[in-house]
Amino acid sequence: MTEPRAVIPPAMAELERDWHMSPGLISNGHLFLTGFNGCPLEGPPSPDAATQIDTAFEAVQMVLAEAGLGFGDIVDMTSFHVGLADHLELFKAARAKRLTRPYPAWTAIEVAGFATPGVIVELKVVAQVPSP
Repeated sequence: MTEPRAVIPPAMAELERDWHMSPGLISNGHLFLTGFNGCPLEGPPSPDAATQIDTAFEAVQMVLAEAGLGFGDIVDMTSFHVGLADHLELFKAARAKRLTRPYPAWTAIEVAGFATPGVIVELKVVAQVPSP
């Protein structure tokens, strides 16, 4: 078994330093991503739900790309939402633009809130790393 390996896109190096976490961690053939929310790396979250959803997916894409992977490698996704019913259709549309068959497993969970005020969505993703 190989040692776990951190995946840290250069734009996310400060997240690792400040929060003491890896944006992604490769272990046992899978890439486990930290939860990424609708708040951009710089600045506050947009009040627009569609923008926040896209921001979260863009952060996931950044970590996947750093590991040489893409959305097609995702095998499991959990989305956490404040006001799930208010933006579920927006979320489903944003997800459908990025994911294809076979679709990853997906669980959507309503939550009371996040650490950053105004955030309405966070994504937790696991991707499969192809064998060398």
